[in-house]
Order: sequence, then structure tokens, then C-alpha cells
Amino acid sequence: MGKLVQKYIDIAKEKNPHEPEFLQTVEEVLTSIEPVLEKHPEYIKAGLIERLIEPERGVMFRVPWVDDKGVVQVNRGYRFQFSSALGPYKGGIRFAPNVYPGILKFLGFEQIFKNSLTGLPIGGGKGGADFDPNGKSDAEIMRFCQSFVTELYRHIGPDTDVPAGDLGVGGREIGYMMGQYKRLANRYDGTWTGKGTSNGGLAGRNEATGFGIVFYAREMLKFFGEEMEGKTVALSGFGNVTWGTATKLTELGAKVITISGPDGYIHDPDGITGKKIDYLVELRNSGKNICAPYAKKFKSAKFFAGKKPWEVKADLYIPCATQNEIQMADAKTMVKNKAKFLCEGSNMPTTNEAIAYLQEHGVKIGPSKAANAGGVACSCLEMSQNAEHIMFTKEDVYRQLEGIMVNIFQLSVDACKRYNLGDNLIAGANIAGFERVAEAMMLQGIV
Repeated sequence: MGKLVQKYIDIAKEKNPHEPEFLQTVEEVLTSIEPVLEKHPEYIKAGLIERLIEPERGVMFRVPWVDDKGVVQVNRGYRFQFSSALGPYKGGIRFAPNVYPGILKFLGFEQIFKNSLTGLPIGGGKGGADFDPNGKSDAEIMRFCQSFVTELYRHIGPDTDVPAGDLGVGGREIGYMMGQYKRLANRYDGTWTGKGTSNGGLAGRNEATGFGIVFYAREMLKFFGEEMEGKTVALSGFGNVTWGTATKLTELGAKVITISGPDGYIHDPDGITGKKIDYLVELRNSGKNICAPYAKKFKSAKFFAGKKPWEVKADLYIPCATQNEIQMADAKTMVKNKAKFLCEGSNMPTTNEAIAYLQEHGVKIGPSKAANAGGVACSCLEMSQNAEHIMFTKEDVYRQLEGIMVNIFQLSVDACKRYNLGDNLIAGANIAGFERVAEAMMLQGIV
């Protein structure tokens, strides 16, 4: 790591000393783009990096609500609007007990470059609250969402900031938040994405992130001379991303052999497909843990309580759960099992140390900010649909999504060639995403 990059990492550490997730992504991105900074000293003179690592705006607010027992509860809500260089801020809302500024800033910073890679006119932001929707009634969730938006609505809009869903925030929560926004703003517009189709949402949006991951993984395998058909794939998670990923993998002839939840993981060597995927969706919608019931129903599966699926030997690993789920110990196990490919489905699922170890041992990695950009790309399609007052069919969406993901992969490869990075797709994606943002920032002056 050169002195140039270390300077900015030190600035980030000084200003955000207790936010390890944010510092992790800053280090990963800045280390990759060092060759670009050396080639463009004007970026340094313009203070471009100092501006990029600082959100344009951040708000924190209390969210008071009343539970079903009549007891007043208070949570914290946040929105970090990181960069509007390419368009309105775009990024999800996350509801989870561990939400705090460090996680949202990491997600918002990643979103800048992810959104840039899509080639669409969207900036980067992220928001959320330390609220746990698990175990809450529909009425409690509605009251919380309405209180959350009562403050947030003044900071968002179709040309300012367009939130979407994320962990803990699905179509139900988006619907409640959209309804309250409409009431307060007196507008029916495209401020929210991830809506139900009857509210102007995009057909195929639920599976978009997962489908996009598989399109990217397919291109990655092709680049290295292999095919998706016949591959065994280890997945983590059990939400929309995992469901979409498993569905498209199966369509392309791969076999999904693991899936995981908070209680552990299941290994099903016969493959998780068809009725098994439907059963997982049923369990997920029930709000219960999924692995033990799945293993009980399907005798081909074995349940491993409290463990992660990275100990299972597979041709391709796709983490789809949460950040830093692949640690150094997991990386060593994967290498021991002769892993060849890792395609990151969730945001920053692999620690920087684990990435370095995997790369040193020849594992090819597709980075999350490229591989899972299909979700936000389709959110932008939903914005277009709302602005034009039209409706895209699922076929329209899938066709555009596939084209966007193929282009993202090619942008990363092209960046690798320009800077002699070999097949380091992580650095290629970071550079390709950064270059577009940097050019826009330079044109807009010091703002």
C-alpha cells in the first residue's frame, strides 16, 4: 500500500475511529484505485478522495412508536447520502438490531461504486434503523414505518433520494413507508423502489439481485474457460437474494447444495430445487428458522447447527447473507477444499484478510459491488417506469438486467487490462466504478 492511499485511510480512521465496517470498505476501495490516482494527479489536487469518503449529508433521528401492548418504544433512524455526482442518492433502508452509522456508511460508500458500474444515473446512499422486525405484528411494523418516514420524508424525493429495501425491509415495509410518504408529501411519485406491482413496482424485482448475481457468475466462469452447467454451488442465507440466486442457478443447470439461516446450514447433495425452494420460501415467510425444518422434511439433507456452509466442498461459493460472513478460518477451509470460484452476493461478505488469502491461493473472486448490482439496476428501471408512467414486463426486466450485468463484468475486465491488473476483478470493478464518479465530480467543481 502506497503512502498516497495510506494518507486517506488515516484520515478516515481519524474521523471514524469506531466504525470498522466503513474503514474496511474504504481501505479495500482506495487500495484498488491507487494506480488511477497516480495517473490523475488532478484528482488529488481537487481533494476528490477527501470528499468521497465523507458523506454529503447524514441525518440521525429518533423513531418513537407504540407497540401492541401500548408501550412507547424509541429507536434510532439514519440516512447517509454519500454521493449525488451521478444522480439522486440511491440505496436501501435496513432494519436490524445491529444497525449503526458504521454499517450504513459502509453500505453507502459501496453503493457509490456499485451504482456507478450499472451505467445508470444514480448516486449512492443508505439508511435504516436499529429496529428488529422479527416477531413484530403487522400493526407494529406499520406504526414503526410511519414514524420512521414522518422524519425521513423531508430528506427524500424522486430527484433527491430514492430509498429501497434491504435487510429487514421488503415489500410490506416499503408499502407502509410509501403510504406515509404519500400522505405527508401529498405526491404519488417514484420516491420509493421495491414496491408491489400494484403500487407501481417493477415486475421481477424480487428476484433481480439473485438473477443478476448468477448472470455475473456465469460471465466470470466463461472468462476463465468454464461453464455454469453441472457446477455444485454453496449458498448462504435464505432471503430474496438467495432465493433468486438458487432459482436462476437451477435454470442454468447448476446444483445448489447448501443454504443457511441463523440456526446453521443445511447440506443437501441431491440439490435444492423445485419444491424444496418453494418450501424454503414458505418457511422464510413464516418468520421461523429454516434449516432444521428443511432437514426434517427432506431426508437427503443434513443440518449443521451453528455452522457456516463454507466447510462444504463446492465448485462455486456464493455468500448471500450479510457482511464479513467469510473470515480467515473459512478462507483456509475453502482453499483446503480446492475452491476455485467465489462470487460475492451479499455486501462485503469477505474480510480483506480473507480476500488476500484466497487470491494468493488462486481463488477467482467476483466482488459484491459488481455481482449484486442487478438489484439497484432494476430499482433504477423502476424509477424510469414511474417517471414515464409505463409498466415493464418481466421479460423486459430480465433482458435489460442481463445486458447490464454482462456490461458490468466487461467494464471490470477492461479496467484490469488498462492498468495491467491481470484477472483481479475486485480491483477492476473498483476502478471502473470510481472512474465514472471521478469524472463527474471533476466536471461539477468543488461541491
